[in-house]
Amino acid sequence: MKIKFLFSILLISLVGFQSEAQLFTKERLLNNENFDKPRLSYGYYLGFNLYDFNIDYNKNVKDIQVLKAVGFNVGLIGNIRINDYFDVRFEPGLVMSNRTLSYSRTYFDGISYVEKDLERELRSTYIHLPLLIKISTKRVNNIKPFIVGGVSTALNLSSNQDNPDDNSKGNFRMIKNNLFYELGLGIDIYFTWFKFTPSIRGIFSLKDEHVKDFEPNSPWTSNIEQMQTRGFFINFTFQ
Repeated sequence: MKIKFLFSILLISLVGFQSEAQLFTKERLLNNENFDKPRLSYGYYLGFNLYDFNIDYNKNVKDIQVLKAVGFNVGLIGNIRINDYFDVRFEPGLVMSNRTLSYSRTYFDGISYVEKDLERELRSTYIHLPLLIKISTKRVNNIKPFIVGGVSTALNLSSNQDNPDDNSKGNFRMIKNNLFYELGLGIDIYFTWFKFTPSIRGIFSLKDEHVKDFEPNSPWTSNIEQMQTRGFFINFTFQ
């Protein structure tokens, strides 16, 4: 339901601007005709995220369930124009996400546990630093679709990586520094005084993020071979 909700927000935003861009039917007066001409441009974005984990296991037992919640993104944009179709973008931002790992009781066979041991909530706050290539089509009236892709690094301020207490004390530890690749698409919509851009982007971790517990047979981490973030952003950009 949360995924459908986020897609609905993006769809409503695009439909809401249909009157601004009766796009392919006739020539219209161009708003901000020279908006994309400067070599450097700036802006900011607000948006939502939905983060998940892709987990690989050492043994074939019941999967750990990842309970997801909608998070929030906010950041700045620095854009370098290469030509009419290519731009390089740097989008530093703050990303807040919330995921909960839900374990089956089979992970605790022969081990004493209480009900709260079956879940580990992972609230993450990332300083997110993407470097992206934006590839646009030709501008049609007051819109210009594009695709975007690149790499990013992120510092997890809530990682607990150096915490001396592990899951035996209720702390699921993750690495501080991560590396991602990102792919997405969007549409630039030109208004009289600014450019508005709704976009959707997938994000995929390239590193194993979990930190093993000190106990080799820990029910929380012993069966995890690797755990990598995957998710998507819906962003609304203003330039």
